[in-house]
Amino acid sequence: MKLLLKNREMLLVVAIVALVVLIAIRFPPFVTPGNLANVYNDTSILIILALGQMAVILTRCIDLSMAANLALSGMVAAMINAAMPGLPIPLVILIAMALGAVLGSINGLLVWKLDIPPIVVTLGTLTIYRGLIFLLSGGAWINAHQMSDAFKALPRAAVLGFPLLSWLSLVIIGIMFVVMRRTPLGRAFFAVGGNPHAAVYTGIDVGRTRFFAYCLSGTLAGLSGYLWVSRYAVAYVDIAAGFELDIIAACVIGGISIAGGIGSVGGALLGAIFLGVIKNALPVINISPFAQMAISGMVIIIAVAVNARAEKRKGRVILRKAEAAHG
Repeated sequence: MKLLLKNREMLLVVAIVALVVLIAIRFPPFVTPGNLANVYNDTSILIILALGQMAVILTRCIDLSMAANLALSGMVAAMINAAMPGLPIPLVILIAMALGAVLGSINGLLVWKLDIPPIVVTLGTLTIYRGLIFLLSGGAWINAHQMSDAFKALPRAAVLGFPLLSWLSLVIIGIMFVVMRRTPLGRAFFAVGGNPHAAVYTGIDVGRTRFFAYCLSGTLAGLSGYLWVSRYAVAYVDIAAGFELDIIAACVIGGISIAGGIGSVGGALLGAIFLGVIKNALPVINISPFAQMAISGMVIIIAVAVNARAEKRKGRVILRKAEAAHG
């Protein structure tokens, strides 16, 4: 039991299973394989975004502009497709990802070169990016009939019985796992978040590392922008409004410490799935939207409290070891 409590990923797995069982008692069709696959598919975009946010949070920063980045990149992708429906879809996706990376790099440069607090930078760029959507579109919507069939079909295309969107999220999970565990950049994210001053002495450029984290989160936001507008076949100014809170919540629930340096790809994945199950299940068991908001908020607060307690306990263990060494 103690081992379970110490392992955040296992604890989340148990919580997700318990949650699904409780929902199944109230609404048995929820646990059919097809429906569970749909729940994962519905959560895929949140998973991709949570992985990008995880990289930023690990460096002791935060990106409040991810949803706005998604919306702007998605609007640009939709506008390009509406104006040039013959343009290859992979090229449209690359444009969306490149734009997302540029928007993310702006955050990174402001944090790195001007030393502005990340929350201030990304709160400002959130507003700017939303405003740019209105300036580009004139407030107009781009609807399904203005988008090409190929543009709308890609996320829904079935491969081995599952939508391509689900497969793409699995590919991103695999890539992020390799980046975080097997590359110098991934290790730098943890080092910078764990102790920025010590990281400098090991030759890591803290500002540049945070810049790359923002570029990564921006790239994934740009990809998610295309996936969002193509899947729902609509693009407008307020796409994904407030979704940045869900992204951060998924990371917090998954055990990624807001203080930086602590977290994992598995944690971000499970945190997003936990939130996705809640958001998909509450409407089918007739929980009102207001109660849904309250429940989601309570889950976030509990997760933050658990994280804080775990970090405090870890700090005490380190302190006791240091005292024993000097004793």
